Amino acid sequence: MIVNGIEQIGLYLVIIGILVKPFGIYMAKIYEGEPCLLDRVIGPVERFIYRICCIQKEEEMSWQTYGISVIVFSFAGIAILYLLQRLQGFLPLNPQGFQAVTPDSSFNTAISFVSNTNWQGYSGETTMSYLTQMAGLGVQNFVSAASGMAVLVALIRGFVRRKANTIGNFWVDLTRTILYILLPLSFLFSIILISQGVVQSLNPYRDVQLIQPITYERYRANTIDNTTKDAYVKEISDTITIKTQTLPLGPAASQIAIKQLGTNGGGFFNTNSSHPFENPTPLTNFLELLAILLIPSALCYTFGRMVGDARQGWVLFAVMLVIFVPLMFLCYHYEQMGNSCFNEFGIDQTASDMQSGGNMEGKEVRFGIATSALWASATTAASNGSVNSIHDSFTPIGGLIPMWLIQLGEIVFGGVGSGLYGMLAFVIVSVFIAGLMVGRTPEYLGKKIEAFEMKMASIMILIPAALVLAGTAVAVVIKDGLTGIANPGPHGFSEVLYAFSSAGNNNGSAFAGLRSNTTFYNTVLGIAMFFGRFWLMIPVLAIAGSLAAKKFTPSSAGTLPTHTPLFILLLLSVIIIVGALTFLPALALGPIVEYMLGFR
Repeated sequence: MIVNGIEQIGLYLVIIGILVKPFGIYMAKIYEGEPCLLDRVIGPVERFIYRICCIQKEEEMSWQTYGISVIVFSFAGIAILYLLQRLQGFLPLNPQGFQAVTPDSSFNTAISFVSNTNWQGYSGETTMSYLTQMAGLGVQNFVSAASGMAVLVALIRGFVRRKANTIGNFWVDLTRTILYILLPLSFLFSIILISQGVVQSLNPYRDVQLIQPITYERYRANTIDNTTKDAYVKEISDTITIKTQTLPLGPAASQIAIKQLGTNGGGFFNTNSSHPFENPTPLTNFLELLAILLIPSALCYTFGRMVGDARQGWVLFAVMLVIFVPLMFLCYHYEQMGNSCFNEFGIDQTASDMQSGGNMEGKEVRFGIATSALWASATTAASNGSVNSIHDSFTPIGGLIPMWLIQLGEIVFGGVGSGLYGMLAFVIVSVFIAGLMVGRTPEYLGKKIEAFEMKMASIMILIPAALVLAGTAVAVVIKDGLTGIANPGPHGFSEVLYAFSSAGNNNGSAFAGLRSNTTFYNTVLGIAMFFGRFWLMIPVLAIAGSLAAKKFTPSSAGTLPTHTPLFILLLLSVIIIVGALTFLPALALGPIVEYMLGFR
């Protein structure tokens, strides 16, 4: 690791830490209905939406009604986005004349964006019209993120309320999240991105003259030399000279802003945030990285403020940092060490204060190893899924780190809302274990944690793991799954394991070597994304309803303090042990054995 890289990472972490409290306070005010700076501007718009949608702001819901509202709204989103893709050839704002997306890809993409996963088995600039990008994918970037945050707020109310039958109003929570948090931030961020050169246009793609034409020779199919039997003869067919290049345009900046802030991650272009039209400068790279962790980090303080004890929020934030920072530096270390396979070619991979050295395969030179490793760690910790480098080109241990961050359950920051309620599931399990150790009913924030809450929390932890391991097992034993693997051996297994880890935990990034835009992978990954999202939301709301109905239990001498270093250590132990026991055998078949075979 070099000094410059450490400084960049350190600056990033410091700024995140500075923003946690003020932005956390702002979001708490939004959800508690307190006055804020945007009331005069957005208040009339909010009331207008309630009026035309016949939403009674003061009318609250039980957890069952809240859950039905989330599911119905999400199903509607899936249907609309599916139809937009299938009909885009007949719809406006399609200057390139793209035809309908295939049924299996439309199915996969619809579930992907509605579940906040944003897994992409297609190339955006050659598949999706402007209308589909804006009215379909862009809209879902907002509402899927807002849905996750709304479910989190409902869970927080479960801890706060006493003997209550309701946990809030989904439609109000959804509306306020979009209007007061996601839209203003996205608007400001879009303006900054445009100022740095990120494209925002409805014009057709543009052909430009190359300053230096490219000439290459095209060959006929290789044939075996009948004399030697083992050599190949290449016959030149013709010489090709390329004088122009087609530049893809589109309303990219607005979608990139919300894809980062909402931990969606789906790129407007195929190469995502490594594309110069999405991420053109070091400033945009830093700001997009900042946007990935901004809301998930600040929600920790929002939680502490809403439950009336800021220390509880800082504990959760500390646990996330304690897991994230060492793993991120480990990823950086192994990428900086370089790839031992290059040594036989005489490639110098040594690092100095002036040159990054290390494994630069699959990385942008303008970003370097440090911010590539930081991005890979942040995007997989935060359920964002965007990339500024190709994870498939990372060293075995460098690639293992992002994969394991996903497999931990997307709770180390995680998706907006979903990450924190996933972490709270581990908190419930940790408190329950502590209660068993001392022989008394466990409590958290004045609420007794009993069998029902423990069962729901266990479901939340086990379902993603089951989806990942079962899906991987099926894919590596049947023909349709095996045909998508471009790299046989342990690395090919890693590609499949990463794909199902990403889908089952609603991340969306990929190792990129897997040919996933097939009927098999589009279908099974779509199913994994669906259950990985909504089979977790329902248990969360069930816990919220159960806790809200309980009375407050004052702490006593036997109550485990949940704001101390001891509890941080207990929670860390539960998370790491569960993650290791669940996925270490699978990881041993992929990146670990690849490393042991001599690939660094």
